[in-house]
Amino acid sequence: MSRTKDKGQDLRLNPLFTIGRPFAPFYSAAMAMRAALYQRGVFNRHRLAVPVVSVGNLTLGGTGKTPMVIYLARLLAANRVAIVSRGYGGKAKGKVNVVSDGRRVLLDARQAGDEPHLMATLLPDVPVLTAKKRVLAGYYGVEKLGAGLVLLDDGFQHLTLARDLDIVLFKVDSFLGNNRVFPGGEMREPLSALGRAHCFVLTFVDEENRKKAEALRRALVDRFPRIPVFFSSYQPACLVDAQGMEHDFSGLAQQPISAFCGLAQPAYFKKSLSQAGLTACQITTYPDHHRYRPRHLEALIAADQERYGITALVTTEKDMVKLRGFATAVPVFALRMEVVMEEGFDDFVRRRLAVAERPQP
Repeated sequence: MSRTKDKGQDLRLNPLFTIGRPFAPFYSAAMAMRAALYQRGVFNRHRLAVPVVSVGNLTLGGTGKTPMVIYLARLLAANRVAIVSRGYGGKAKGKVNVVSDGRRVLLDARQAGDEPHLMATLLPDVPVLTAKKRVLAGYYGVEKLGAGLVLLDDGFQHLTLARDLDIVLFKVDSFLGNNRVFPGGEMREPLSALGRAHCFVLTFVDEENRKKAEALRRALVDRFPRIPVFFSSYQPACLVDAQGMEHDFSGLAQQPISAFCGLAQPAYFKKSLSQAGLTACQITTYPDHHRYRPRHLEALIAADQERYGITALVTTEKDMVKLRGFATAVPVFALRMEVVMEEGFDDFVRRRLAVAERPQP
């Protein structure tokens, strides 16, 4: 049960896709020409003095990029990672905005954007930078912060910055959407653009959709036989309180609780609660990148206490970081999820980066 209609991003955009369909071939051709001009050297590409790993997708909307970037930052921690992001929704207007310098978080979610702030919070030793021109943030991370590797968040279409590993994600349940290029569909570029990727990852794989995932893997291998395809899944790990302390699920498993989230695809949060053995009396959903106000949270708690006698609230880590300083009548916990990668992925990444290592002066 939810207080708002649970609509995914593609459902909201479908009428716009119908209107935009006649223009899709022109946009598709323009994107293909742009990529070709970068490939031929007509448009300049900047190559940093350190390896660059891009995590991106072909479609609009979420495919699990932020969890993947966090996973890679931990996997490659020995390389002195810095993360570079566009900072969607962030109010900071500098040429380069230092969300975290690898020692402390310097910008809040409103200034940095939700995802960069979440990454900075969960990766306290990793610099996180945002910039409209991400190449500037890349240079800053290397020259000012001593990064030995740059992770480019949502970078598949950001061709100005050369990369050594291009990882493209697909969400199993939506894959390519309606198989049309924007503005007629959810694809940012034509399918042929996938030829420049180095590996594909099918995300949100579980027992329910595994057969579909296997079929999609075969389809990708048939079309792009030289590009490996890996599966990833997301599993509940623990609960995290407002002070950052971890708790197992047993403490809330038998308690009356409510949950809320501000996500483009809230169905995955609901499924994750069930996987964790938590049953919410009420799940309230808000739009993606929702800005919370203390009075709204207080009203939600008061209503659910009166109706269900709740003893706690559960939300996502992305939402939790926007609640700093809020005083609540019941404790609020974030559901921490962990990425589980298919065997072989970590070794593939390390081998690719070993080849990409730059000679040191």
